[in-house]
Amino acid sequence: MSHSRYHRPPMTTNHQTPDPLVTTASPASAPRRRRWPRILGVILLVAALLIVVGGALFLAPQPLLPEATAALASTDTVTYADEGDWLAFTPTSGASTTGFIFYPGAKVPAAGYAPAAQAIAAAGYPAFIAEMPLNLAILDGNAAADIQAAHPEVETWVLAGHSLGGVMAAGYAADHQDAVGGLALWASYPSGDISSADLVTSSIYGTLDAGAERITSAETRTTLPTATTFVSIEGGNHEQMGWYTGQPNDPPATISRADQQALVVAATLDVLEAVAP
Repeated sequence: MSHSRYHRPPMTTNHQTPDPLVTTASPASAPRRRRWPRILGVILLVAALLIVVGGALFLAPQPLLPEATAALASTDTVTYADEGDWLAFTPTSGASTTGFIFYPGAKVPAAGYAPAAQAIAAAGYPAFIAEMPLNLAILDGNAAADIQAAHPEVETWVLAGHSLGGVMAAGYAADHQDAVGGLALWASYPSGDISSADLVTSSIYGTLDAGAERITSAETRTTLPTATTFVSIEGGNHEQMGWYTGQPNDPPATISRADQQALVVAATLDVLEAVAP
């Protein structure tokens, strides 16, 4: 008996047998590829936040001591004024025609040196502290020019600066000897050779300053005018050149801040007196 009537012809289809050498992407892999841009974006955002936070911490100003802000006031002998880009301390009478301009140390607000400026003004010399962008003198090494232009009554100037401020003050003084007659470096030294400058110069530092060896080295001395006076303050450190706290890597002083300040001011007044007519 024949079963041909039950035989079905082979079914045809348009689908081809997959080539075993050809692979196709799984639908599940597509989202994984799209995830990378998001991950990269998160990484970049975190990196940007770390840079911002790190920069903010690095540029955070040193905290001021109460004596600093207390000195931002007029007294019987000194008139205080905030003149915008600098703080001004002017003798109420008998002001000298020799003035004093100060460049603050890195990250130290101008007010950190107000007590010293008060003392210098009380001695008869108009004193000005430059306000630096981000509290970094390197961002405005020519700050003295605006102060000089605003005070034509002052005929000769002594520049001074603490640490980085001293570096920038030295450069300005050496480049403007027609109007600058003296330089007082507070725990500082020039970045270049100013040995040929005709400036009454004093290098004032604490013996416990971590940079004291560099400040007094033979190499540094060759970059300063030959007649530079070196004034060492026994037991003094770096931070006590101003009225602020938080100086990193600074050995503790064995002299009081008030005593160190008195010696710094006295040495600076020696420069002013030598320059004054």
